Amino acid sequence: MSQHYQPEFKKSSFHCPNCGAFSQQKWENVFIFHQGYQSLSTTFLAFCTHCHDISIWHREKMVFPENSSAPLPNDDLPEEIKNDYLEAREILNQSPRGSAALLRLVIQKICKLLGEKGEHINTDISNLVKNGLPQEIQQSLDYVRVIGNNAVHPGRLDIKDNREIAVNLFKLVNIISDRMITQPKQIQNLYNSLPISQTESISKRDGKASNGDNEK
Repeated sequence: MSQHYQPEFKKSSFHCPNCGAFSQQKWENVFIFHQGYQSLSTTFLAFCTHCHDISIWHREKMVFPENSSAPLPNDDLPEEIKNDYLEAREILNQSPRGSAALLRLVIQKICKLLGEKGEHINTDISNLVKNGLPQEIQQSLDYVRVIGNNAVHPGRLDIKDNREIAVNLFKLVNIISDRMITQPKQIQNLYNSLPISQTESISKRDGKASNGDNEK
């Protein structure tokens, strides 16, 4: 999974908030005509070299487009979860706390997708670890739990949430879904592409190994 680079003031390249592509940005100061051209020293335009659209920045903050610059959701997320993610993405600029609350709900649903109840994240993490949850994903879920002050339920606002926390939650959702959903799917697709004769041979091999263990 490639890294997502958030739009930043005067950065030469980032993921465009209009087209989503990682592209070079050309910056220009905004001028007005009032008894001659005058520079608006606090307002700038960034031109995307990929889609040729602009973002508008005032006092070093992006004010247009209003849609979020957060990364797009993993394509392999179920539609319901993806819709929650996209809603969180749409309101990030206006309400980081609301965005973070929706993302915790998304993570709760991912836990349910992985076979847990999705009610208490501590319990879900514990059960997932017992079932072989990779350490880095355990740490990701623990991050979600700890920054939620351990008591914040999914979908509820936390007064401590801010834009930085919300952006980190977007990243974690995609990291978790890539590791737990996309990668197993890709491996299964590769395995399914093998000739039937080969997969039958592997099944026989594994069956013999299993019988040998039972005999011991």
